[in-house]
This record gives sequence, structure tokens and C-alpha cells, in this order.
Amino acid sequence: MSPMDRRTFLQSAAALAAARGSSAAPPAKMIGIQIGAVSFVDEGVEKTLDILQESASVNTLFIATFTYGRGIAGRQVPGQPLPDHGKQEYDNGAGPGTFQGGSYTAVHPQFYKGTVIQDFRAPDFGDYDVLESVLPAARKRGLRTVCWFEDVFSGQGERIPNIQLAQERRLDGRNANTLCFNNPNYRNWLLGAAEDYARSYEIDGIMWGSERQGAFANLLASSHAGNRDTGGVTCFCDFCERKARERGIDPARAREGFRALGAFVQGARQGRAPVDGCYVAVWRLMLRYPEMLAWETLWTDSLRETYAAIYKRVKEVKPAIGVGWHIWHNNSFSPIYRAEQDLSELSRYSDFLKMVMYHNCGGERMADYIRNVNGTLYHDVPPQQLLDFHGRVLGYGQEKSLADLPRTGLSADYVFREARRARQALSGTKTQLWPGIDIDIPTRATSSKSSPEGTRDAVMAAFRGGADGVILSRKYSEMRLANLKGAGEATKQ
Repeated sequence: MSPMDRRTFLQSAAALAAARGSSAAPPAKMIGIQIGAVSFVDEGVEKTLDILQESASVNTLFIATFTYGRGIAGRQVPGQPLPDHGKQEYDNGAGPGTFQGGSYTAVHPQFYKGTVIQDFRAPDFGDYDVLESVLPAARKRGLRTVCWFEDVFSGQGERIPNIQLAQERRLDGRNANTLCFNNPNYRNWLLGAAEDYARSYEIDGIMWGSERQGAFANLLASSHAGNRDTGGVTCFCDFCERKARERGIDPARAREGFRALGAFVQGARQGRAPVDGCYVAVWRLMLRYPEMLAWETLWTDSLRETYAAIYKRVKEVKPAIGVGWHIWHNNSFSPIYRAEQDLSELSRYSDFLKMVMYHNCGGERMADYIRNVNGTLYHDVPPQQLLDFHGRVLGYGQEKSLADLPRTGLSADYVFREARRARQALSGTKTQLWPGIDIDIPTRATSSKSSPEGTRDAVMAAFRGGADGVILSRKYSEMRLANLKGAGEATKQ
């Protein structure tokens, strides 16, 4: 890709704002929002775009084109308060108009010849194509459009024929719900989807995200997500084992090490602490079975190779299309996962990075992470001291106590520090930094809720930290308009 091609995509949003003829002062940064097909169906394309531009000076749409998850598509998650726009109903249940997931654009078969994954069209709205519906209106307003799809296939074993031929293999030998990056069926599907978007639509960008990690980190519960079954970590399929052997890694030794680590984790959770303590025990296992870390690196490298392959395919089709990645929020909690996110490496095949910096739900998630790893690797450390340790090694300022953190969320200072760190890590590259800012992402009833002031402060903190733009997340269909306007206040300031 030539420097001019990259500059063409990464120009400031000011020209786009001017093109739409707005009398308001044009924002100098990329202001994006994640939005699913259901919002355009429920509220109408023109009305929705009016709200986005008037409330938050949005100049870039990140449209959820494919997912089987509720995080970026569908209406509000059932059980959470409905927002003050859109249909005042949930879309759970069965039948037309309910959330089922899949592709919200037309599927062009010529791009999926190298994969068994064929039947993945979302049935939610019949043959509705969100890009076909939205792109003409967006272009008239000078809005950019980015296709946003994610690595979520959970629960589709019965719906997608032959999906098991692309699934990861668990340590216990059973298939997982997740798909394997080293399996040609999944790799070819990802490349086909990216090429389909690039050739079939006049889009400005493509963003893909994968919120997963390797077996070592998963066994240690090194994330804010739920604890994994010790036999359920991945991937140990034939493709991964073949790749491991090519690297000189003995799959049998790796499996033996992970079984030993799984036995340790199970014992620690049941209160059976090793005589030398949990931290020492894990190090002893790492030294005895270095294949475990090699397997973790193999998994991470496979994800990076997937990024690079998607980037290359899109650039071969249309060099001016920007390509970037959604980087999981676990980057803010787990030193292991952060070590795996080498931004200088990722910048080689990234026009932009959406670094998740969700401050409001971040308090709840950080507390969950601390409690998870307090049951494994750091079982010897009192929970509050463990939180203090992570705050120090991750470079955060003074945040609330572990007891208060879910109720207060993380501060705008957290966003500032994360944006500044990411900007420094990307120094000398042309990769744009677009932090993800959370608005009304569901939290527990007793946990922090978004506010206009909190949203405003987080957006401003991202820009103070050196961000080139922000992406308002997770999805418009769960956002309250007052909080969206809080982001708009920041863009105007």
C-alpha cells in the first residue's frame, strides 16, 4: 500500500463534515459509533443518522455486518433497561425480527468457495442488507462507513452445517464453540468475508475483532470473563499440532503441561494450596513445561497472522480501504494479554487500532479480573494488594478500592493513561489510534452506570492522551441519548 493510499483513508474528519454541509464547526478527529442493523430497521436510516450527527458529531459509522453475539448487534440485552429511542421492546424469543445473528449483508457465494461455512445469513430481517440500505444516505452526508465484524460463532453448532469442521479442539478432545485460525475453513471464510465487503460495497474501512486468548492465559483465568473449565481450553486440533511440530514444539509435552496446570488450578480453587505457594507452583510448571508458553505464543502468532492475511487480501482488492482491529478490553487488566499485544508489531498490518478503553464498565471488569486470578496464579496475595500491584505494573493512577471499583467504574484518568501509552507505543508508525469509549454497556444492577459527564470526560481524556479519534461503543441500540450527547459535548470542546 502506498503512503498516499493510507493518507487518503486517514485524512481528518473535517473535510467530511464540511461535505455534509453542516453549519456546526466540523470536528477535527474521527468520531465513530458502533451500530447494528436493528437500529436502522427500527428507527429509519435518515432519522438515525440525524441523531448521530446532531448528538455526537459522528462522522464514521462502524456497522455490525456479521456476528452471532449480542454485544454489537440486536436491541438492548434482555433484562437491561431499554434506551430512550428505538422500539421499546426486547428482541429475544423466536420468529421474524428477533435476534438470531449471522451476516446482515448479502452473501456472495463466489467469495466462500474455500470453506465449508456457507449458510450464515442472519434471518432477523429477511433479505435486508444493512450496507445496501445505509451507504447511499451516509455518502450523501459525507459519512464514512466501516464494516465491523467479530470472531463470535458460539452456539451455532446446529444452525451452520459442517461448522464442526472449522471448530477448535479442546484439551479434553472435544470440539469447542470457537473456530480455529489455523483451520483453512475458518481462515478462508475470514478472507472471503473481507473480500466480499471490499468488492461488493463502496466502503471506507473494515474492522475485525477477536476477544480470545491462548490456553495458558485461559487456564489461569487471566481475564475478566468467566473462569474456563480446565479441560475446555484450546486449541489442540490437528492443524495447530502440525504447526507446533514445524516450530519444534512437542504437542504431547504441551498437553502434559496443560493437564498439570489444570490440576493445579482445580486444586487452588478448592483451597489446596501447594506447599511453596501458588505463584511458585506456576513458575515451577512453566520451567518444567516451557512448551506451555510456546503454545500460548503459537496461538497469539496465529491471530497476528490472521490480521496480516486479512490486511493483505483487502489491500490487494482496494488499497484505499482502511483495515484495523478491535483490541479486547482484557488488554487493560491482564499483564499476560498486554504482553501479547505488541502495538509496534500490529502496526505493520493496521491502518487503525480500536483499543478498548471502557471506563464505566471497566471498574466491574477489573474487579472480576482480580477475583479470577486471585484464585489461581496470585492466590497467595490479598485481593486489594493484588489490585494495587496491577495498578502499578499497568501504569494506572489512583483508582478506587476493590470494594468500590464496580460501583464507581474507572476514572477518565485511566482513559488518558491508556491512550497516552498506546500513542507512545505507536510512535513512528502511521497507525491511527481510535480508543473505544463505552456508553451504557450493561453492568450489574449495583455497578456504575454511564452518565453524560462521565462520557464527556472519557472522550476528552482520550484526545488529551493523543488519540486520533474515538469509537463510541458497544452499540447505539443500548445507548441513552443524553450520554451520547455527553460525547458530543467533548467533540465540540
